Amino acid sequence: MAINLKKIASLLKSFPSMPGAAVKLLALIDDPDVNVSQIEGILKQDAGLTANLLKLANSAYFGIPSKVGSVRQAVLILGLKRLIQMVIASCVSAIMDKPVPGYDLPPGELWRHSLAVSVAAEGLVKELNIQASEEIFTAALLHDVGKLVLGNFVQEDFDKIEAALSRAIPFEAAENMVLGTNHADIGAEILTQWSLPLDIVNAVRWHHNPEDADMNGTMLDIVHVANVLCLMIGIGAGTDGLQHKPSEVVTERLGLEPHNLEKVASQTLEWTNELSDVFGSA
Repeated sequence: MAINLKKIASLLKSFPSMPGAAVKLLALIDDPDVNVSQIEGILKQDAGLTANLLKLANSAYFGIPSKVGSVRQAVLILGLKRLIQMVIASCVSAIMDKPVPGYDLPPGELWRHSLAVSVAAEGLVKELNIQASEEIFTAALLHDVGKLVLGNFVQEDFDKIEAALSRAIPFEAAENMVLGTNHADIGAEILTQWSLPLDIVNAVRWHHNPEDADMNGTMLDIVHVANVLCLMIGIGAGTDGLQHKPSEVVTERLGLEPHNLEKVASQTLEWTNELSDVFGSA
C-alpha cells in the first residue's frame, strides 16, 4: 500500500493544471469591479475556447431565443458565473473523455456521466425550488475527476477490491482498504491544486458519504443525489455503480420524494444528449 500511495501522490502532483484562461476567469469571479472587456480580453487569447463557448451558449440547453454571436453577448445573457462554468467544462472535456481502466468506463463514458450529473444537479435544484449556488454545476461536473488518477491502480488491484465488494463493502471503502485512498479524496486534492472554492472541494470529497462530511450543505447533498440518480438510470454505471440509493439523511434534508427523482431522471437523458452533442462538435 505504501508503494502505491507514493505512486498515486506522484501522479497526482503531475496531473494537468487548470488551463490558464479558466484560472484567470476564476480570479475575477468575486471581483465586484470586473467588466465584460476584461473577460473578452482573457478569452480572445484562446480562439478555440471562444468558439466552444459560443456553441454552448447557442445550444438548446440554455434556450436562448436569439443567436449569441459574441463573448460580450454571452457574458451579458449567461452571466459571469455561468460563463466560467462553461469555460471549465470546455477545458476539462478533453481530459475526461478518455477510457478509465479499473472502473470499466469506455472512452467518453466518464465525461458523459459527469455531464449527466451536472444536468441532474441543476434539474434537482429547479425541481425542489431551493436556493443553491450556481457552482453546483462545476462541483457535479468534477465529482469523479479522481478516477483519472486512480484508474490504473484500481485495475492492478481489482481482485482485492472485488473481494471486499463481495462482502458488501461500498466501492470507495474498498478502494481505501486496498489503495489507502479513494477517487473522491483524490478528486478533492486535484481541485485543491486547481484552487477551486472549498465548498466545491467538499462536495467532491464527500459525494458518496455526505453524512460523514465536516461541512454539510446543499451543494454536497445535491451532487450526492444527482450522482446516484445518474447511476440509477445507467449513465456511467461502471464497476463502482452498484449502489443505487441516495442517503436517507440527505433525502430528508432536501425533502426529496420519489416523484421528484422520476421527473428529473426523465429530463436528464435528453439534456445530457444535447450537451454531449455540443461538446462533441466543439
